[in-house]
Amino acid sequence: MKKQFGYTLLTGLFVLLLSPLPTASARQDNEDSRQAAKVEAAKARGVDTAVPPNAPARQDKSSFRPRKPGDTKLQKDDQRITLNTDIVNVTISVTDPYGRFVTGLAKDRFEVYDNKVKQEIAHFTDEDAPVSLGIVYDVSGSMRERINRSIRALRRFIKTSHNDDDFFLIAFNDRAKLIQDFTTSGDSVLGHLMFANPHGSTALYDAAYIGVEKVQQGRHPKRALLIISDGQDNNSRYTYKELRNIVKEADVQIYAIGITDPYNDSLAGYGRSVLEEITRMTGGRAFFPNDYNEPELVEICTRIALELRHQYSVGFYPTDVGSEAKWHKVQVKVNSPRGLGRLSLSYREGYQSFRK
Repeated sequence: MKKQFGYTLLTGLFVLLLSPLPTASARQDNEDSRQAAKVEAAKARGVDTAVPPNAPARQDKSSFRPRKPGDTKLQKDDQRITLNTDIVNVTISVTDPYGRFVTGLAKDRFEVYDNKVKQEIAHFTDEDAPVSLGIVYDVSGSMRERINRSIRALRRFIKTSHNDDDFFLIAFNDRAKLIQDFTTSGDSVLGHLMFANPHGSTALYDAAYIGVEKVQQGRHPKRALLIISDGQDNNSRYTYKELRNIVKEADVQIYAIGITDPYNDSLAGYGRSVLEEITRMTGGRAFFPNDYNEPELVEICTRIALELRHQYSVGFYPTDVGSEAKWHKVQVKVNSPRGLGRLSLSYREGYQSFRK
């Protein structure tokens, strides 16, 4: 009996040794079959199977630490490098002595200074980028005789804008109100103004303040405001100082069209100075067409729309990150190509320090 058992055991081992081992192809087929079964089971449970079956396992997120603001150092414990995201972007308009926009300038033509210290340009583009734009429109009593002409000019502005621009509308008299939220339909914006009934006093500072806050919610990195008003505030809760402060902190270009009549408006000079200052601070412009010259008003709206489409964007990482200065003055210089003459630049005056 023991001999028979030993004989059977030896025979089994001999057969096992002579049996062919599974090939790599067979092993892969088995693995694929198992993975396919897993995928089918996942589908049955309603689990997303978009990740390839052979994708590497996800790393455990618990091993990562959140990056602190401004952290640019190599972390010794996890050997990861993080980049500083405190980049300063400056939008620049360049015009020749005849007021024509100058395009096609290369990056090496520009020099940027932060508090008189030259900076390395980390980002540069002159593409026709879309803009998120807020229209801040005066419907107070002082605009009663001017509103129809300004609506026709605004229609020209919208038609000249980028196809992917998005707009919102804030109308104001005694108080400011968001009439139209962000939309790519310029007709929707104009439709709200067709039946406007100008009356009441003027809360310009409130409207501009709300506009600056709102436009920063836009989907495009490039953001601007267009204010159409006589600039004569007399009913705002926000002060002019508060408006100036938020304008300085925000990366928003402001353009203004002052609908004033210096011969009949006793406050026309003051309203003009308000619009000039808040636009200059941001690199925008203020225009003051003749009160009854509609073609001039249309031309100005067209020019603003074209300027927004013919600008340069320059970005730099401030080198003086340890500075205690809360306000940094920005200066941009351009080396004009031969034959273009002296070029004029418009850009925001500076930025608030990232230090808190």
